[in-house]
Amino acid sequence: MDDNWGETTTAVTGTSEHSLSQEDIVRISKDQDDGVGSGCRRYLGLVLAGALGLLVLLTPLAFLVLPHVLWPEKPKDCGTACEGLFISVAFKLLILLIAVWALFVRPPRAGLPRVFVFRALLMVLVLLFVVSYWLFYGVRILDTQEENYQGIVQYAVSLVDALLFIHYLAIVLLELRQLQPCFSVCVTRSTDGEIRHYNLGQLSVQRAALTILQNYYRDFPVHNPALLTASKSRAAKHLAGLKVYNVDGPGNNGTGQSRAMIAAAARRRDSSHNELYYEEADHERRVRKRKARLVVAVEEAFTHIKRMQEEEQKKTPGEVMDPREAAQAIFPSMARALQKYLRTTRQQHCHSMESIQQHLAFCITNNMTPKAFLESYLTAGPTLQYGRERWLARHWTLVSEDSVTSGLKEGSIFLLKCIDFSLVVTTKRIPYIQLSEEFIDPKSHKFVLRLQSETSV
Repeated sequence: MDDNWGETTTAVTGTSEHSLSQEDIVRISKDQDDGVGSGCRRYLGLVLAGALGLLVLLTPLAFLVLPHVLWPEKPKDCGTACEGLFISVAFKLLILLIAVWALFVRPPRAGLPRVFVFRALLMVLVLLFVVSYWLFYGVRILDTQEENYQGIVQYAVSLVDALLFIHYLAIVLLELRQLQPCFSVCVTRSTDGEIRHYNLGQLSVQRAALTILQNYYRDFPVHNPALLTASKSRAAKHLAGLKVYNVDGPGNNGTGQSRAMIAAAARRRDSSHNELYYEEADHERRVRKRKARLVVAVEEAFTHIKRMQEEEQKKTPGEVMDPREAAQAIFPSMARALQKYLRTTRQQHCHSMESIQQHLAFCITNNMTPKAFLESYLTAGPTLQYGRERWLARHWTLVSEDSVTSGLKEGSIFLLKCIDFSLVVTTKRIPYIQLSEEFIDPKSHKFVLRLQSETSV
């Protein structure tokens, strides 16, 4: 993005400039390297889950079809009760199919470092369960060529019933178990100290990390490294202001120079709070000044838009300007004031010229006020409010002393690291709350007001 777009842009063209920093190159290469391994692991899990799902759904049907295929003359005719079981199997399989689709067929939200323990246990349980039914079916029905077809149908019905109960167990373990809050986690961003608190249920460390990251993109304001450079520049300015003179000759400049630096730093430390106070006051003054100019410029631009809309209503339909063209027409009038404000508040890297014009066209399309347009720039919004290229890499690293598959516990601490910062997570158990009841006698609120007849009025 061109940092001088507000000063140099007088017309909108079809060209744009893009730049990549060293961190962006590292981020892209890391995402590509991680994408290969995580993609293979993701697809392998999907293939295994899909194969197991097909096995589960086709097994009851195979139990019913195989006797007619292998020994078509021996099975006895099925009566009315058996035909009713056919209907039961069909509807139960349909319910099971819909339930499996609702619970398991979801787009993946993230790639976790380890397998989800409960989901893996459920898959193993279902596999062992189906294999056990197949073994019993092969020994007692296929080998003996069972002629009682109604018993075979009842055997298939029992399998479907058991699968429905296993699905209920999956709902309890995967969805209901984590709903009751048990822990309070404190999430602190390492660079600026931004803090949020969340209540979590019985989750493993990696599942808790995933929940925290999903809430991070929604609740935390976007990370702005430019705001962190003020203290560093202030410290560098203080050190640059120190000058040491050697009056004893070039031979004695070791201990004396160090003592002089320490003494000068101590004297400047006494007055550094005054410099900080005046520096922040001057910055706030400049921000208010830039904000006032920006508000006036945007209001004038929106007034011009309304005037243009009134004029366009009198034109023929073919000559009406669309919102995109209207945004491009009025953007230069507010571009300089907006750029100066974004530079003063150190937000210029968060908003490109293209994104501002798109937001302006969106506000014009939906007939929004100037205040609604400015809210995105006057107040730092959550991370998801900005374009994906404006926030950090997709790759996060989970650092934990405990196993990531173990559950949360009192005092658990783990880190979520990305390129520019890390999120420090500390865990506290929600305390046990004891409530007691105190009965208040309704008669205790009654009182008697006695008036004397001789009271003066």
